[in-house]
Amino acid sequence: MPVISYDMPDRFVAGTIGQPGQRAFFLQAREGARVTSVALEKFQVGLLAERLEELLDEVLRLSGGSAHVPAMTPEGLHDDSPLDQPVEEEFQVGSLSLAWDPETERIIVEAAEAADAEAGEPDPEGSTLRVSITAAHARAFAERALKLVAAGRPPCPLCGLPLDATGHVCPRQNGHLRTI
Repeated sequence: MPVISYDMPDRFVAGTIGQPGQRAFFLQAREGARVTSVALEKFQVGLLAERLEELLDEVLRLSGGSAHVPAMTPEGLHDDSPLDQPVEEEFQVGSLSLAWDPETERIIVEAAEAADAEAGEPDPEGSTLRVSITAAHARAFAERALKLVAAGRPPCPLCGLPLDATGHVCPRQNGHLRTI
């Protein structure tokens, strides 16, 4: 199983291509001229961000504040730039895992290739993207990822499903078209 490894990359972000409702989500790592982009689902981006925040908070709590884990994203680490172009998908992510390395005080994010893009199950023979970043960079990643997920289509006030610019067929209105 090939491992694409980045130890403290210049950049590690979640990003999208396309308009809300038609967006493709990616994790992207860059070190110098080397760029790796892997595709994943919107819910995976949201879960990764939430779990990163939880892991960082837990490390901070368990260390009694001795671990170098910022409570918030430090100034200067905010990254709102688009993905590096061209985005060339290496693989579709099937599973994500997180770890804390107490020796280096870094977060390790692993994204494993899906055996079947439809099923989303990890492929034991597939590739893995492994990225090691500081806690501060993990906070910045999570902040950006949560904004990215929240920037989608607005929810329908009746059913909560996403609204398109033209509306949507609302189950709470017996299948009638609901417009904005």
